[in-house]
Amino acid sequence: MTEPELNHTPFTGINDYVAALDELCGMAKHSLYIFENDFDHLGFNTEARFNIFRHFLLSSPNVRLHILAHNPQHLVRFCPRVMMLLKQFSHNMHIYQTPPNLRHLSEPFAVADEGNFVRRFHFDDTRGIFAKNDPEGARLLKARFEEIWESSRSSVSATTLGL
Repeated sequence: MTEPELNHTPFTGINDYVAALDELCGMAKHSLYIFENDFDHLGFNTEARFNIFRHFLLSSPNVRLHILAHNPQHLVRFCPRVMMLLKQFSHNMHIYQTPPNLRHLSEPFAVADEGNFVRRFHFDDTRGIFAKNDPEGARLLKARFEEIWESSRSSVSATTLGL
């Protein structure tokens, strides 16, 4: 049986990046790792992204959605759909915030399963690549994500505390 062909597709605009994220998230079967600065203007409160995430999270009790941000407040304040998913799927969806000593990291990326990823060159740059069937590139980004994740902390709760 032949291996799927490696495919790197460059993109140059924010709309292309959002579309690549949607496609990547729709491809995920087991795990999805997403690292961004603050998730502003990236479609995280759209109905389409909500449906993609919800379908993924409902597909199996073993799937994992890990979201990592330098500043997760945009998700908390302006993405009620993401917060609804976090409340419903808190057993397999987590949102972490990077510590101050890692805020210099500036290359956002997302990895689906073990072979596909989307990567931008910098938070302020809308250029990047969408890689399909690239297990080596995905493995390196997933390892980088896990290193950052280990130093980060949960900063978004699925419940509201109050008196």
